[in-house]
Amino acid sequence: MNAVVVGLRGFARYLGSVMGADAYSKYSAHHAALGHGTTPMTEREFWRDLTDRQDANPQGRCC
Repeated sequence: MNAVVVGLRGFARYLGSVMGADAYSKYSAHHAALGHGTTPMTEREFWRDLTDRQDANPQGRCC
């Protein structure tokens, strides 16, 4: 039973990655690794900025 739970959690992480749900955590890690002199955007600011950029520059996407 434990292997099934581990497998489902792995699949959920994979699916979340494909859908972009982990974009903010990747942004935070990237911002910290480069040592920018500015404070990183909050999660709310990040998602608003991402949505605004996608609206301003539409590319092939499903929705």
